[in-house]
Amino acid sequence: MRETIYNYEDLLEMLDSLLREPTEFWDNFYSNREKDVPFFANCPDENLVNYFDKNLLKPGKVLELGCGPGRNAIYFAEKGCEVDAVDLSQESLNWGKERAIEKNVNVNFIQENIFELDIEEGSYDIVYDSGCFHHIAPHRRMSYLNLVQKALKPNGIFAITCFVQGGEIGGSEISDWEVYRLRSLKGGLGYTEEKLRSIFKDFKEIEIRIMKDIEQPNDVFGVSGLLTALFQKY
Repeated sequence: MRETIYNYEDLLEMLDSLLREPTEFWDNFYSNREKDVPFFANCPDENLVNYFDKNLLKPGKVLELGCGPGRNAIYFAEKGCEVDAVDLSQESLNWGKERAIEKNVNVNFIQENIFELDIEEGSYDIVYDSGCFHHIAPHRRMSYLNLVQKALKPNGIFAITCFVQGGEIGGSEISDWEVYRLRSLKGGLGYTEEKLRSIFKDFKEIEIRIMKDIEQPNDVFGVSGLLTALFQKY
């Protein structure tokens, strides 16, 4: 195994090896579909539905990062979008494909590390992330921002749903430096409105709010332990 750092990519790869959950972890996570995991619900995020209801989002080409079993990707397709949905776990994508067939919609599911995607610059109208960003280690935030900027067309829309700092379903309150002292994200990093504004300062803010609690079963998903945000590329 090559363990010499010659450049920035080598440094990122080394840090990834200390912190990243392996693909096998996520395949195992999604292998038991009966687990009591809130976002296993087969319905879209309430904020996403609200964006379409308010005409903040319109049908277009969508890239979803960390799509899981496809509940939001399928909703985008139902709204007339062309959807590329990416996840590291083949197990989750298999589940998503089954759901898409049941709903009779077409979603292009892609098994890939989001940082290894080969995408054409400015090819998406919308980038959506529900639950991926809070599993991204601090050293990969710049890569993440570059990915979103590259993917979006001018005036394209970026929407994100992530753990609230200290929230009831996750959202560790440790500092970025502490991540590396502990060699752990403690289940996923938590964020505040101020942190999201700071990280995505090069985007125009449209809305940041706590997700609404939605009692299940329902046509939409919502838990107040998540923070939602909508931005626009300049």
